[in-house]
Amino acid sequence: MRTRGAILLANIITGLTLGYTVSNIGFGDYTELNRMFTFQDLRMLLSFAGAVVIIICAFALLRVRRTPGRIHAGVIPGAVLFGTGWAISGGCPAIPIVQVASGYLPALITIVGVTVGIRLCRWANARYFHLDRGSCGL
Repeated sequence: MRTRGAILLANIITGLTLGYTVSNIGFGDYTELNRMFTFQDLRMLLSFAGAVVIIICAFALLRVRRTPGRIHAGVIPGAVLFGTGWAISGGCPAIPIVQVASGYLPALITIVGVTVGIRLCRWANARYFHLDRGSCGL
């Protein structure tokens, strides 16, 4: 039987394990990420690609099917902004959390930037764009 406490505990353990793994691989280190993005070191890029292959195989084995989504006018600019932010800050929005947990406090600036960006996106969408939020949960 699944209880809320058991699910919460499983999520905490999974999150801590993922954070530990991500930190030890080097995904929390800006220098390592910069070397990956500039193709100076393919180790992390291959680690990332390997993780994608593993999840594709797991989804295939579990027969996970994705429902087709709609692509609207905000998808391409949003993807470009997301990728640009990832390259500038040295990681996806989850990495600064790993960096702060590792003692790298300047990552707090990135977390504040992500929070402000989310709020600005919601405001701009409500005021100007009126785009379908879909599964993104703007």
